[in-house]
This record gives sequence, C-alpha cells and structure tokens, in this order.
Amino acid sequence: MYKTLLASMCLLQVTIAAASAQSSDAVLERIKKNGAISIGYREASIPFSYLDDARKPIGYSTDICLKVVDAVREKLAMPQLSVNWVPVNLQNRIPLVANGTVDISCESAVNTIARQSQVDFSVPFFISHTRLLVKSRSGIKEVEDLDGKAIALPINSVPERLIRALIEGKKLNVRIVPVRDNSEGFLAVSTDRADAFSTDDVLLFGLKQSAPNPSDFDVVGRPLSFDSYGLLVEKNSTVFLSLVNATMARLIRSGELQPLYDKWFAPLALPMSSDLSTLFKIEAVPE
Repeated sequence: MYKTLLASMCLLQVTIAAASAQSSDAVLERIKKNGAISIGYREASIPFSYLDDARKPIGYSTDICLKVVDAVREKLAMPQLSVNWVPVNLQNRIPLVANGTVDISCESAVNTIARQSQVDFSVPFFISHTRLLVKSRSGIKEVEDLDGKAIALPINSVPERLIRALIEGKKLNVRIVPVRDNSEGFLAVSTDRADAFSTDDVLLFGLKQSAPNPSDFDVVGRPLSFDSYGLLVEKNSTVFLSLVNATMARLIRSGELQPLYDKWFAPLALPMSSDLSTLFKIEAVPE
C-alpha cells in the first residue's frame, strides 16, 4: 500500500512540475482543433461508467471526467467545447487512447506496469480488490472451492491473469469461461454457465445490486489484489495529464469529491475506505 501511495504522490509532483514549463501538448491541441473532447466509457462498469435507461453514460468516473471537461474549457477558453462519447471495452480502450481516438478514458482501468508502457494514468481515484461473485446457494467462499467447477473471467484483464496464476499454482481443476465484459460474466453466473465470476469487488457489488433479486448473489473470498484505478490518457501528454491531476486535487481540497463518492457508492453500502481516504489526502496538493 505505502509504495502505491508514494508512487502516486511522485507521479502527481512530477507531472505538475514538467507541465509548468509548457502551455499545451498534442492532446490539448487535438481537442482545440476538433472543438470537442472524446471521452471513453464502458457500458456496464457499475458504478464507475455505464449506460442508464436512456443509454446515456453515467457513473463516478464519468462525473470526475465531466469536471475535467470544465477545466479544459477554461484552459482553452472554449466554453462551448462539446463532448464526444466513445464506447470502449477491455480489448480496445488502450489502443483507442494510444492512437488518439479517445482523449481520456473514464471508467475502471487498473494501473499496471505493462499498461504504463502504452498509456499514462492519472492519479488514482479508487482502490479495488479482486474477489468472486457467486450465487448465494453455491457454497463457494474462496478460490479453492472452485476445484471441479467453472469460473468466468474477463478477457485481457488483471483479474484474469491473477486467477489463472492462482489456479495453476494451486493445481486446481477449474474450467475457464472467457467473457468480454462484466455483463457477460454476470450472465454466465446467472445462467449457470459458470459457478463464479471474478473481477474487481466494487464492480461485483454493482452487478449484484443491479440484479432483479440481489439476495440471490454474494460477493465472497479474501481480497486477492490491491488495485488502483486511474483515468487513461495518451502517453507523454504532460500538460493534459497535469490538468487532469490538478482537477482531482481541487475536487478533494474543495470537499466536492466526498459527496460525489457518496452519490455512487452509498447505494452499494460501500463507504470510503481508509486506504482511499489516505490516498486522497496525498493527492490534494496545493496550487
């Protein structure tokens, strides 16, 4: 945990210092030229980024990014700057950010060293842990209970690699059911194609809460990881990234982030953890 906090603080300090000598970069120039900012969103990453009944992107990450949009409008003196919403998934979000199709991806991306070689991450805005979603009557409590059973795993994700390694390391006989996204993983458990679905615990709580009968499902198991979420931006877009991080710092210092958090997580009965609270205190650097 402490390494993560220190790394986050160093990242924020470095990006702000590097950007101080510049006024623009490729991302901001592209936004200015297009007269619009392109935001990546997910369709079922509840409560971070998902579609409401009117098929409009909403969520905790989405709200943070709309604050970033306000900051971009002010910096570029473009009050009429529009927003282009671009759907992304686990397979294409990094390529779309890397090639400039998406200016900022605002969903639930876990910061990893491998991903840092392709895109840059903002300071963290959430901390999650990999766990399991199962049917309440399944009797499954831990990964070890999946021996002889099937688990749905999201393709090309941190949980997929983690669970596969655990299964191999413990020599468990577990059938892997690859799924494209959270909706498909939840459907696999609902229809008994899989006995469990594993991804970030907060996303599992969101899926459980959205079920017709939430009591039919449980989020179980010990935390299998410590993962920080960041907003994705094109690599080496120093000025834009500094603007994103500065927006986060101001939201924290002003007290705006707490009610924003409560808006999306209170319905899931998930108060802000002490780890995340400490992280935010570090990120709230002064002007």
